[in-house]
Amino acid sequence: MRTVVIPAAGKGTRLLPLTRVTAKELLPVYDKVVMDFAIEEATAAGASRIVVVISQSKLAIRNYLQDHVAAAQVSPARPVAVTAASMASRRPDIVFAFQDEPLGLGHAVLCAKPFVLPGPFGVILPDDVILGENCLAEMRADYASGQMVAAMEVAPKETAKYGIFALRGTAGSSRSISVSGMVEKPAAGTAPSTLAAVGRYILDPMIFEILPHTKPGAGGELQLTDAIAIAANALSLTAFKFSGTRYDCGNHAGLLSAAMARQRSLGLGASNDWAQPRRNGTVGTLRSLTPPSAVGDSLR
Repeated sequence: MRTVVIPAAGKGTRLLPLTRVTAKELLPVYDKVVMDFAIEEATAAGASRIVVVISQSKLAIRNYLQDHVAAAQVSPARPVAVTAASMASRRPDIVFAFQDEPLGLGHAVLCAKPFVLPGPFGVILPDDVILGENCLAEMRADYASGQMVAAMEVAPKETAKYGIFALRGTAGSSRSISVSGMVEKPAAGTAPSTLAAVGRYILDPMIFEILPHTKPGAGGELQLTDAIAIAANALSLTAFKFSGTRYDCGNHAGLLSAAMARQRSLGLGASNDWAQPRRNGTVGTLRSLTPPSAVGDSLR
């Protein structure tokens, strides 16, 4: 697994109004932004190249990564080889692919195809922040061939929110579970199991041959899970029960929960010492230094 794809072109409608001005991947989880967790996970999992899929309306992500991790942009006509310097420092190259139409996760992965290095590749959905053990690294250590998708148990009433695995027999106690396929967001009462897919994948390059021929699925979009289910006719499919804790940072509650968990992971308690502004060691009162008339002028 030399490449990790990070789809980040989504509009973030579940996080409105925040995402009117800030890409959801740049929203903070306590002391880091959401994208930081994905980049660090991919790097620690041993990626030589990270392909970030964005849209023209989310160039702030490219600017952020260029400023903070010396990212390199490439075009389909001029791929950039992994440099000796980046290999020596164990920092992967970061390149950008563009998805300017919201056609689904499967389409986003297909947009990354020109930049994916040979062999199996990983996919990290940055909305799914997983704290604790590095999920993709755990998967890589257990991966043999075919396709592997991170998995967690969910309540039966929650199955309509996820891609759900169809099991081969019972799940048992193993962390790697052989499955026969996946159903994207099944209707209530029709889910084949309660084992749900989470946003980490290791995929065989065959997926790029299947995606262009996959019919639109849930929401009229090209669903990655549908293509994975088709590929399962020819390749092994494994659900992997990871050991970390997953937070859905694509909504307000998940973003807040992740921030609180991150704070605890740093050994910082829920203290109110920082909650009030201070000046010269005393508690002060915040007040605007801009005259009301000037505020009015700035808005006109």
